[in-house]
Amino acid sequence: MATYEKGVLPDPEKEAAREVQPAPAYDTEGRTASVVFKNEEFQKLSFWTRNGLNLESFKRREGYDTTNQLNQTMKSRHLHMIAIGGSIGAGFFVGSGSALSKGGPGALLIDFGIIGVMMFNVVYALGELAIMYPVSGGFYTYSTRFIDPSWGFAMGWNYVFQWAIVLPLELTVAAITVGYWDSDISVAVWITVFLVVIVFINIWGVLGYAEEEFWSSILKLSATIIFMIICLVMVCGGGPSEGIYSEYWGARNWYNPGAFANGFKGVCAVFVTAAFAFSGTELVGLAAAEASNPVRQLPGAIKQVFWRITLFYILGLFFVGLLIPYDDENLLGANPYVSVDASPFVLVGKYAGLKGFDSFMNVVIMLSVISIGMSGVYGGSRTLTALAEQDYAPKIFAYVDKSGRPLPSTAAICIFGVLAYVNLTSDGPTVFDWLLALSGLAALFTWGSICLAHIRFRAAWKYQGHTLDEIPFKAVGGVAGSYLGLFLIVLVLIAQFYIALFPLGGETSAENFFKSYLALPIVMLFWVCGYFWKRTGWLTIATIDVDSGRRHLDLDQVRADNAERALWPAWKRILNLMF
Repeated sequence: MATYEKGVLPDPEKEAAREVQPAPAYDTEGRTASVVFKNEEFQKLSFWTRNGLNLESFKRREGYDTTNQLNQTMKSRHLHMIAIGGSIGAGFFVGSGSALSKGGPGALLIDFGIIGVMMFNVVYALGELAIMYPVSGGFYTYSTRFIDPSWGFAMGWNYVFQWAIVLPLELTVAAITVGYWDSDISVAVWITVFLVVIVFINIWGVLGYAEEEFWSSILKLSATIIFMIICLVMVCGGGPSEGIYSEYWGARNWYNPGAFANGFKGVCAVFVTAAFAFSGTELVGLAAAEASNPVRQLPGAIKQVFWRITLFYILGLFFVGLLIPYDDENLLGANPYVSVDASPFVLVGKYAGLKGFDSFMNVVIMLSVISIGMSGVYGGSRTLTALAEQDYAPKIFAYVDKSGRPLPSTAAICIFGVLAYVNLTSDGPTVFDWLLALSGLAALFTWGSICLAHIRFRAAWKYQGHTLDEIPFKAVGGVAGSYLGLFLIVLVLIAQFYIALFPLGGETSAENFFKSYLALPIVMLFWVCGYFWKRTGWLTIATIDVDSGRRHLDLDQVRADNAERALWPAWKRILNLMF
């Protein structure tokens, strides 16, 4: 790796002598020649081959670069819906019930608000990096490039296993949701049905996932909006006479039983549930690698995160805290992910006397958790493929067929779905708790790495004489926002460490500790394995390469656009940040 003198641009002749990946050329719409070639060649294929419905489509794709063999055909509407509704699933609809019982409505708002602020900065930092460096499997590649190749190895495998373990968790919740209507049919039957559905949709490749996410996100967002409107009516006392909300309800639950359960420890205990609920928010950055024009599509999708955090998480859970007391017996349970009755979204409909609303919300929950299962297969398989392309995983996982599907990687993640059946055995709940412990904090390490990679990218960018005007899309909070995000992540890890040592209603033990904090030793193990595999150390600012593979745009046009925006009135600049 070359070392650059501070404030001095690299010498062109020296750079030409270095063996670096050439920067891709971009057309006037921000697409690489590779993207145009892929799309043109893809459209020449037959309908059956494009959609993966004949044997020819399963053959290896030849004649494409190895840095991103995936189909880059995802549309703006897909990215927008993945950003605004992609991660709404069991953590939000079901896990919020457990969080309410542990911390109370006050803790619910504080913890989800803190995680929301953190995610706002994480996603913007990711958006800046993804537009500057359009590569597949971006989360771990940015850690490799700007932090440490060994740490990048750890983050890549951490992300793969995070989604591989989330898949059986979501399958189990979906199967148990059906038991709300008919408990006579074995959960194993529904796990099998939903796993087959997930495998079938993934046969259709990226567009199958994108279309499923588009429509399921519309359903989730519509249901949440309907829920909030109904809650507003219930709070004002407009509920049916058969229910408990037929008179003015107001904020009585904030006074009795109160705003906080279990005090400070309760606030700390809710953090991990909030983090689990936000898992998948970063998928919009991963999906950018398969977008047809990420320069134009990704910024708008990134900005939608603000609305999801504000309207759907914070406001939705605020109404939950108003209508359901934290000491409600239906919220209590050892494992909220195996009891869909614990969902406060279902309880509101039952208590209000709204016939059929509880069933409606259960349908939404079922489809939502299946959607997150889809995201698990998508996110895990794409990251595993990227690891293989960079020699961080066995080469078999670099296989991509003519329809743009990473078949071995997809199959590997889907195999983890069979772990959902362990919940049917006598020791199943214990095994399931350990699986949940593996995935509970994994996302925090991914988010922290994104913030740190952005901080170090900006430092290296400045060190090598570049200016902010050369960055086409800048994070709203800049480096300060990434520092804030990183600080909040460390804060959450400390809070969870405290709960691991002193659990709610339990005794301090090695088992309880590792059930709450197992992700840390797993990440450290991956980091050590990465070090012995690659034998690399922590990168210095002077050795970070910010030029190879960078998206080169018309800088004069970028500066002109920035100058034009600077002349806008304040209200227009604020709206541009949000939309």
